Amino acid sequence: MKLLHIDSSILGDNSASRLLSSAVVQAWKAAQPDLEVTYRDLAAESLSHFSATTLVAAGTAAELRDAAQQYEAALSADTLNEFLAADAVVLAAPMYNFTIPTQLKAWIDRICVAGQTFRYTEAGPQGLCGGKKVVIVSTAGGLHAGQPSGGAHEEYLKTLLGFIGITDIEIVRAEGLAYGEQVRGDAMAAAQAQIAEVFVAA
Repeated sequence: MKLLHIDSSILGDNSASRLLSSAVVQAWKAAQPDLEVTYRDLAAESLSHFSATTLVAAGTAAELRDAAQQYEAALSADTLNEFLAADAVVLAAPMYNFTIPTQLKAWIDRICVAGQTFRYTEAGPQGLCGGKKVVIVSTAGGLHAGQPSGGAHEEYLKTLLGFIGITDIEIVRAEGLAYGEQVRGDAMAAAQAQIAEVFVAA
């Protein structure tokens, strides 16, 4: 089984989402020792944002691309193929200003490709990535789950994943992390307990 582990926090070792996403991967590996993990750190090696160059590169024959277009085409292909090859994804998604990090959005724009991860039909859009499992590690300084303020965070990710056909989604959540040491400690402990519960019988 191939697992893609995505981190997106800019906080390095101080990141709650990084700590929890690592715990998810370690628990998964303990449950499935043959797990093959690929790691991508979107903060350390950020993807360039979707642009006109990206679109032009995709629509230009390989032999006619200039250097910038070659780079964009290779970046898109590598990112997409890495995602397509994965049976499961651990997606660390801290909340920044009521939404996901811009680095994570750049990754999403590289994997949402018509004809590859979704397609439009006469009956409407159809996701092509069914069968993958995604664990979203959701962290936030405030309390947003189930609230309008969380619409561009967890709800956006669930909508996006559903659009490309992924319905097997688990959310490991730690929020209220800026509400003081006690609240933060309790939230992190609860998230760690949830991880243990998810994988104890896996």
